[in-house]
Amino acid sequence: MKVKLKSCDGCGENKVIWKNDSSNKYCQSCWNKIKYSNKKSHKKILKPIPPRSSKRINLDKEYNQLRKIYLTKNGLCQAALPNCTHNATDVHHKKGRGRHYLEVDTWMAVCRTCHIYIETHPVEATDLGFRDSKISN
Repeated sequence: MKVKLKSCDGCGENKVIWKNDSSNKYCQSCWNKIKYSNKKSHKKILKPIPPRSSKRINLDKEYNQLRKIYLTKNGLCQAALPNCTHNATDVHHKKGRGRHYLEVDTWMAVCRTCHIYIETHPVEATDLGFRDSKISN
C-alpha cells in the first residue's frame, strides 16, 4: 500500500498527513509543535492547599493559651517513667487530639522523654492509665 503525500498547512511541504484539525492538514512534526504550544499557553495555575484551615488556626490559638496555663499549674511530669526529667514540657492528650483537643480533663503534663515512651508503647501506656479510649462512655 502506497501512502499519498499531501501539502502540510504548517510547513507547506509534501508529507504524510498526521492530523486533520478544522480542515487544516498537518504533518507529525507540525502537529506536535501546535499541540505542545497550545498546552503551555492554557496551563492552569493551581492555588496551593493551605497546611491548616482557618478553623484549625483558631483552635490552635485557643489551645496554646490553655496549654500555657495548664503547664504553669502542672510543672512536674505526671508519668514519672524511667529516665524521666521530671519537668513537664509537653501536654499528652490521653484521648487523642481529635474532638478532645481542647478538653483539659483529658490532658496530662509530661516530660519529653515520657511522652515519647507513651506514644511509642501504646499497650503499656494503656495498662499504666496514660491512654484512654477515644470512644466516649
